[in-house]
Amino acid sequence: MTGKPYRLPDGSGAGRVIDRSKPFSFTFDGKQMTGFAGDTLASAVMASGQRLFGRSFKYHRPRGIIGLGSEEPNALVGVGEGSRHEPNLRATQVELYDGLTAVSQNRWPSLNFDVGALNNRLSRLFPGGFYYKTFMWPQSFWKHIYEPVIRNAAGLGKAPTGADPDIYEQLHVHCDVLVVGSGVAGLAAAEAAAATGAKVIIADENARFGGLHDIAGGKIGGKQQSDWVAARVQKLADADNVHVLNRTTVAGHFLHNYVLMFERVADHDPALIAAGAPRHRLWKVRASQIVVASGALERPIAFANNDRPGIMLASAARGLVGRYGVSPGLMGVVFTNNDDAYRTALQLKAASVGVARIIDTRSAPEGALIDAARDAGLEVTTGHAIAGVETDMGGRSINAVKMAPYSAGQGRVVNETRIDCDFVAMSGGWNPVVHMWCHQGGKLKFDTALQGFVPDRHSDAMHIAGSANGQMTLGACIEDGYGAGERAARAVLAKPKAVRVKAPKIDQEAQGPLEPIWFAPATGKHNEGNKHFIDFQNDVTAADLELAQREGYESIEHTKRYTTLGMATDQGKTSNINALGVLSQATGRDIPDIGTTTFRPPYTPISMGSIAGTAVKKLFHPVRKTPVFAWHQAQGADFEPVGDWRRPYCYLKPGEKRGDAVNREIMVVREGVGLLDASTLGKIEIKGPDAATLLDRIYTNTFSTLKIGKGRYGLMMNELGFLMDDGVTVRLADDHFLMHTTSGGSDRIVAWLEEWLQTEWMDLKVFVTPVTEQWAQFAVAGPKAREVLDALGGDIDLSSDGLAFMSMAEGKLGGYPVRVFRISFSGELSFEIATPANFGRGLWDALLSAGQPHGIKAYGTEALHVLRAEKGFIVVGDETDGTVTPHDVGLHWAVSKKKPDYIGKRSLEQPFLKSEGRKQLVGLFTEDPNEVLPDGAYAVERLEDKPPMKMIGQVTSTYWSPTLKRSIAMALIEDGQNRMGELLTFPLQGKVVKAEIVDPVFYDKQGDRQNV
Repeated sequence: MTGKPYRLPDGSGAGRVIDRSKPFSFTFDGKQMTGFAGDTLASAVMASGQRLFGRSFKYHRPRGIIGLGSEEPNALVGVGEGSRHEPNLRATQVELYDGLTAVSQNRWPSLNFDVGALNNRLSRLFPGGFYYKTFMWPQSFWKHIYEPVIRNAAGLGKAPTGADPDIYEQLHVHCDVLVVGSGVAGLAAAEAAAATGAKVIIADENARFGGLHDIAGGKIGGKQQSDWVAARVQKLADADNVHVLNRTTVAGHFLHNYVLMFERVADHDPALIAAGAPRHRLWKVRASQIVVASGALERPIAFANNDRPGIMLASAARGLVGRYGVSPGLMGVVFTNNDDAYRTALQLKAASVGVARIIDTRSAPEGALIDAARDAGLEVTTGHAIAGVETDMGGRSINAVKMAPYSAGQGRVVNETRIDCDFVAMSGGWNPVVHMWCHQGGKLKFDTALQGFVPDRHSDAMHIAGSANGQMTLGACIEDGYGAGERAARAVLAKPKAVRVKAPKIDQEAQGPLEPIWFAPATGKHNEGNKHFIDFQNDVTAADLELAQREGYESIEHTKRYTTLGMATDQGKTSNINALGVLSQATGRDIPDIGTTTFRPPYTPISMGSIAGTAVKKLFHPVRKTPVFAWHQAQGADFEPVGDWRRPYCYLKPGEKRGDAVNREIMVVREGVGLLDASTLGKIEIKGPDAATLLDRIYTNTFSTLKIGKGRYGLMMNELGFLMDDGVTVRLADDHFLMHTTSGGSDRIVAWLEEWLQTEWMDLKVFVTPVTEQWAQFAVAGPKAREVLDALGGDIDLSSDGLAFMSMAEGKLGGYPVRVFRISFSGELSFEIATPANFGRGLWDALLSAGQPHGIKAYGTEALHVLRAEKGFIVVGDETDGTVTPHDVGLHWAVSKKKPDYIGKRSLEQPFLKSEGRKQLVGLFTEDPNEVLPDGAYAVERLEDKPPMKMIGQVTSTYWSPTLKRSIAMALIEDGQNRMGELLTFPLQGKVVKAEIVDPVFYDKQGDRQNV
């Protein structure tokens, strides 16, 4: 193709979807071009006289468009500038707008002259699977030479480096029937389903509804298909029970008819983005029934050098002319094995585009379309195939094709005939689009008439319709759509309305059978210098597939990974069936016996922005704040992250060091009274007749015997018998418990409980409700704690007899509704007071006021950790690492010996978890009381001059204890409980520290101080 414009004139019957009164100016690789409203980037660039769009991935061969929509493997471009640049978009799906800026990809220094094209000359070095068997020698070259070069060459487009300035959103919806695709079958299915009263969503990836109706041929009810489509779309859009979505790709189908849909809301119109519209929207749909009407894609033919710019699918050539008024070239050749491609030849002829020849591989095709082509004066040659392509020097355009006699199974050709042309429209048949059907295990069967796979059966509430179901005639598609839509609606509605939708009269030419051609022979074998491309984007050839077979890759899945067949961004939409055909001929196996590769979501790529939605910047990981967060800030709190929360590490006075502040806060609790904001503590309400049963199964100890108003410390294990969380659970009523978890584990534990209830214990009648943020909770700890609460006044008996240790009472304190828990994590007299979150700040201030005469001070998390370590209490995540059992940390008393079962019980019986020598929790006193061991320090069995040294354990928590006026530590040491008094060696940076194994309870071993 020359640089002259190839826009067909107005009035030629071409260009049905463009508006010639609205010209748009745009650039491609910096070159100024002009298109019209309704154009795609591909059609506008082609109309400007350019057919070269990019370079192939491996060989950097020049490539033009092949397809018309999402099947396009070659024309991947970058659109937009700066932070709004988006790479790897298919030019066939990019809607043109005024000011659009696009660039080609995977080329240097320019599209016309790409140094990477040298790879094509060296292609013998890059056969299928070359990366598994090349660059192996010398080994030292890999890290510094081979790998950097390969990584630099990898990829296609380049992602922007700046922050994304656009907004994205996500929506959650439910519907009775989801219809995937808006071709005639999809519209019929949606109409039938909507007529029953069902709530319907119909989604299509294209800007215009109707699928390929405008280039498929035939009339509906005596009118053009476009009239029927427009009427159906309007009817559905006007219906209250139907949601019609264009520019929306149904990207993936997951368990229980959960579907992701990707809507391109504003890509086509920058004014929408400027007005604040989201660029993309991700729909999360739960559909009771799904009708897959995703249509069919035309497949190419593998002939020698079939990848050159100007060689495209027949449907693409037809669409360029009919939709956009763009000529694919000056003189073309139609190469086919079926009747449908004759429609392309007829449309080209009607638009005054030259057609040099129709080459049909069938020996004697018959039918109305063949007759029409001959009657129109088109030359038809049967029993022949294209054996080669002549191009210009750089392979950027074609000058002619070579035609030769063809018969199935032929090895190489003779008697070639040269035909001048500058484009080829090829058609090897049509493949039903079955990706969505297969995402959740839908089965396929091989249709010999289509020479392709069609849906067979599915375990989910799925229906199939139209050409996706192998129905390749207009009438069959519509009838299939009506039937599928009605069946889907009736499957979900208890009382569906009577359906009065009647299939219209269809007028369409009958078609004869196709004859499969998996690759067309050339003057040499297809693995002797003639590249027959199967997967265009990843440069996989027929020779690569045969090589994989010779090297032992018999499984199609192994062949796929070895050659990268179908692993490009198009997921093999134009390559999969042809590859199976080539493998069938290479191995002598039938295509159904070879099988298919696995289809995985998404159907086409979706943006990272849509996946993130609104969860960006501060919303990406929101900081959780307690009701008294502002007070902490005002008091100069030094915050630390605890899960998603920000908690005061300590409260610094002017000029005070962290360590001094922590020590001061500890002694306030030990000698007077301290106030801790414990609102972050996980709180989960367990309610229902089977609440106690659930807790007995979740915890290692028994909760069904717990009395109302009492609490019990519980341990949770995973299935492997390892500790995952702990906390005190209180019984509020016979069927109502309040579970406390670690601050960072509350969300995880809610998910854990729901997982068991929803997947294993569906018979249990119990509700799990997270209420962490509904309550503020404060710990008043220290010898004077009871005096502070008494000063508040209320109706709760706080005496030792009235509220014993591990008990709970509800009532009022200082006029605030509260739950008071007699729990201690410090070893001192302690009360934890919970109040509804909106009362939190008021109660906090009241506690400070009541405690002022007693010297009350707030203390932070570090003081809390030292207090608990002095008392020998563990922290899940410090004393545990995912391999620690209750017995390892001395909590065997919290593991029931009577319960028949609980999570992890069986694992605890495994020899490995009961073996001698396991690491056990111990306390440590360093020889030098002023030496504080670092966290994670390793104890070694014997000190050596240099590593390696056998490690026998590690420090889990280590602090300076102002109470004991010395350092303390907790550690997990092999067989630690039997090594009391032993001196351990800890090699540190530049020194060695000795520490004695002691009881991990350093303070008030009898618990007298917390039981007063």
